[in-house]
Amino acid sequence: MIGVILQEVGPWSWWILGMVLLGAEIVVPGVFLVWVGLAAIAVGALSLAVWGAGFWQWEVQLVVFAALSVVFVLAGRRFYAQADRHSDEPLLNQRGATLVGRIGTLGEPVVDGRGRLKVDDSFWPVRGEDMPAGSRVRISGVDGSVLLVEKA
Repeated sequence: MIGVILQEVGPWSWWILGMVLLGAEIVVPGVFLVWVGLAAIAVGALSLAVWGAGFWQWEVQLVVFAALSVVFVLAGRRFYAQADRHSDEPLLNQRGATLVGRIGTLGEPVVDGRGRLKVDDSFWPVRGEDMPAGSRVRISGVDGSVLLVEKA
């Protein structure tokens, strides 16, 4: 059945499959079908060049399509991994990390290593040595949503 469809539609069947996959990428979340669709279009372009050759049977075309799909997906993942590394705002969604180095006053005492610190308009749980309320502390680090503090 696959062989008959490929024979009748010719190399354009790969272009059609590629366009369908690229269109499906709009509906399906994620960036996966783009690479598979581009692999199908590449097989279509290759098919235009070697369509009459005796070795270019539908089985070979499927193997080439599968191999190109893997190569394109891996290349796409590598491309996006490099694009995500560099940012002009590396601490954008890490609010606690942006507070490291700031000095504040304890709103509640630190007892048994735990207390609360008011920073701007928010209260943050803190961990550090025991200190009375009103002590000046420096935020030295972050552990999840808990600020690590030391005497200022």
